Amino acid sequence: MKEIYDKEGNPGNNLLPRIRELQKVFDDPVITGALTSVLGPNYMLHAHRHGHYNAVPVPGGWHKDSYWGYKRMRNHHPWWAMIMYFPQNTPKELGPTGVMPGTPYYETRTFAADETPDEALASGEAGTFALIHYDIWHRSTPNLLGQPRYMLKFEFMRTAAPAEPSWSNEVREWQPPAGLSSSIYRQEALWEENWNWLCGSMGSLAGTAPDEEESVRELARELENPFEPAALHAAYELARRGRKGTDALLQGIRHESVAVSRVSAYGLSAAGKEAVQGLIDALSDERAETAVHAAFALGEQRQLAAEATPRLAALLDHPSEEVRRSAVEALGLIAAPVDLAVAGLIRALGDADVQVRFTAGLSLCRIGAPAQAAVPHLEAALDDENRYVRAHAAEALRYIGTDQAKDVLIKSLFNTRWCSSTTPASTFYP
Repeated sequence: MKEIYDKEGNPGNNLLPRIRELQKVFDDPVITGALTSVLGPNYMLHAHRHGHYNAVPVPGGWHKDSYWGYKRMRNHHPWWAMIMYFPQNTPKELGPTGVMPGTPYYETRTFAADETPDEALASGEAGTFALIHYDIWHRSTPNLLGQPRYMLKFEFMRTAAPAEPSWSNEVREWQPPAGLSSSIYRQEALWEENWNWLCGSMGSLAGTAPDEEESVRELARELENPFEPAALHAAYELARRGRKGTDALLQGIRHESVAVSRVSAYGLSAAGKEAVQGLIDALSDERAETAVHAAFALGEQRQLAAEATPRLAALLDHPSEEVRRSAVEALGLIAAPVDLAVAGLIRALGDADVQVRFTAGLSLCRIGAPAQAAVPHLEAALDDENRYVRAHAAEALRYIGTDQAKDVLIKSLFNTRWCSSTTPASTFYP
């Protein structure tokens, strides 16, 4: 790595072909087992990967990673994960990555001083890897030794919603954790929903708490709380409270505050079938953010929201790129009726917006073999000007997996093959 960095610079997305030994890391059963536990057995290693170099005694800023320079509404369910791999011994003095536990669900870090979680450091011996929720807050810590510290970042996507636990699970029912007293950690409804989702359930919170009017009114007011953890807690608690709770969330998604609308969408994503028609209606809202939030929640409802597919497909003509992007992702998650969803995604492969195009490729990965009709259009996308459109098109062909898809993919891979030994210092021999 040092030789490559010194002579060639950061290999970026070519980390694996340029340093071929790294593939052994991701073939190791410890790492494949960990990723399967979180993302299911058919997870995807994303085309974006990056080597981070740190040799300065100044800490980096707390942040969440973007999606390769682009934006999208972040998932609470674990659709995405990230591995940070440390190829050298990395004690805390060498500046390992710092992670703020419990924070993947929050857009802000405006926590009260006595509620800020302790920073966790991804430090350890050479070969240590940290598996984290993609959307967790993290930073680089000060390198006090001044020696080179490498961290290699790889991203992974779940390609199918869980039908059952994909880890060694002994207890099916959710059990609240003990010993966590700070309110930033007390998101029992959100946690229970995630646990049940990972066990194969959808809308598991719906109707699990009484829908007394006073309780619903109080929680609805909390949606406007500027302290984000409190607002998020209210959204998931409203998802428990049947028709009245769902109606409060549907009012919230149209709230004049975009923040209230967004947090309401998370509650609606867990509210079950009762929320679907109201979300379909919200797709027609004049405000683009409302339509984005509604499309997100419908996508998380998956097959429960199949009746939304025609309306989502119609949004592919919407003037807002953000709306079109959200519609494309939702079509891949709902995937029913599959012919209509695939037809919409084929259209999206030709969209003027690059994020719409590469999200269409990711959505086709999730549909897999039933998306066979997209193969000729994915073949054309292999020549797109954007690297991630090309990469996602190749991945979609792999997940579709028919003979036609494989032939197209193999031809493309041979046409674009790259010699991992060719460098300015070694153009031909040995």
